[in-house]
Amino acid sequence: MLQNELFNNVIRDFNAGYWELYTNPDKEIWSKKFYESLGYTQKEIQSTIDFFLEHLIHKEDVDVFRDNFLNYRRNNVNFKQHIKIQTKTGNYKLFRCATNDELPVNIKSEINLIFFFEIKLEPEQNIAKDNFYYKETAQMTETGSWYVDFHKRKSYWDFETKRILEYPDDYVPSLKDSASYYAEDSQQQAADCFFNCAMAGTPFNTEIKMVTANKRVFWVRAIGKPVYNESKEIIGIRGVFQDIDDIKKKELSLQKSIDIIASQNSRLFNFAHIVSHNLRSHTSNLSLLVQLIEDIEDPKEKIDLIKEIKQISYSLNTTIEHLNEIVAIHTNKDQEKKITKFQDALNLVTNGIGQMIAVGKTKIKSDFKALNEINYIPAYLESILLNLITNAIKYKHPDRDAIIEIKSYKEEGKEYLKVTDNGRGIDMNLFKDKIFGMYKTFHYNKDAVGIGLFLTKNQVESLDGKITVESEVDKGTTFIIEF
Repeated sequence: MLQNELFNNVIRDFNAGYWELYTNPDKEIWSKKFYESLGYTQKEIQSTIDFFLEHLIHKEDVDVFRDNFLNYRRNNVNFKQHIKIQTKTGNYKLFRCATNDELPVNIKSEINLIFFFEIKLEPEQNIAKDNFYYKETAQMTETGSWYVDFHKRKSYWDFETKRILEYPDDYVPSLKDSASYYAEDSQQQAADCFFNCAMAGTPFNTEIKMVTANKRVFWVRAIGKPVYNESKEIIGIRGVFQDIDDIKKKELSLQKSIDIIASQNSRLFNFAHIVSHNLRSHTSNLSLLVQLIEDIEDPKEKIDLIKEIKQISYSLNTTIEHLNEIVAIHTNKDQEKKITKFQDALNLVTNGIGQMIAVGKTKIKSDFKALNEINYIPAYLESILLNLITNAIKYKHPDRDAIIEIKSYKEEGKEYLKVTDNGRGIDMNLFKDKIFGMYKTFHYNKDAVGIGLFLTKNQVESLDGKITVESEVDKGTTFIIEF
């Protein structure tokens, strides 16, 4: 028996019997209080789960208790359940059985425990109440129960599951149609959960997208655990669905806001870095040169230094222009959007850099059939195309002519633009987190500045879009813009 003063004090206050479960599946120790509550002595009955299921527990409660017990022993899945147990006199008493987490304090037990709290009211009265409270609880928490029977190859839903999934009360769920109850991008997740539960007895508790009878996609929390027979074989899965669509959407919206804030903070950090570092470098150089000019007597040396001032002034002006462009993006993001055809924007860009395309022997292939136009700021779309196309030409592979493929399309209600080239590619292991940084370059072109992709990312994100990149060295790069 447990030798734990804290445990014994708690149990004394609870006035409850309990079981101790050990590693040996055939070893359970039943407390003295448990025997007393049923009117037996320890010598009169066997303290094993098999004896309990066969001779003591009411037949109506056998299946659920056996499942709960085995899941608790094998997978540490805590449970609470009302059951009826036969006393020595042949009558049944109603108990609420619960596991370790029922206690108000942590008894720090290294073994699993099941407690049996006797309910003094008449069992029939409590069962009726339980049924009422079950329905009330199910409706108020939007939680429906379900069961999959492997032997009969049938699926069973309670009234609340049918309501959640918007099926009529007389609807009979089908295992053949089980995949259709889940959103397309969640079907594999559902299959994995059910397979692992059915084959390995692994319970699951996951958030997943389901589809109602009216084709409405929504989020649920799906909880399931295996069902066992007398031979302790898995014969089904029992669980619940809880509608968490409102909560999940708020969570996703909050996460999106957090991502936007993090992105904005990153841009502010970049901006602050440029202002504090780059501008200070230019001004420091200017101050130093002015000081040198004042200290030098030789006119020729002064002229040489003045020429350097010209170069520094040019660099300073360029940096300020870049900063102005960044500020302009976020200042102009509220300007009016217009229906803009992708082909028109591409034509404007290619006409403007026609010489660059010709000299680089660049071939541009476009496909806008799936998505011909978009409601967007025209100047932004042109700028995005310009930066991605000129980058593909600048960083073409030395052994082949540049081929750029541009495609617009729709997927799951979202609009995308994909730009793929066959250029040098980018080493994603080295530069994945730096690709869209300001003044970041990944090749050795003398005219590389590292501002184009930074501006493109800012333009896309300023209108709540997203840009991602896939690349492989010597094979090429693909940019995907989600508008």
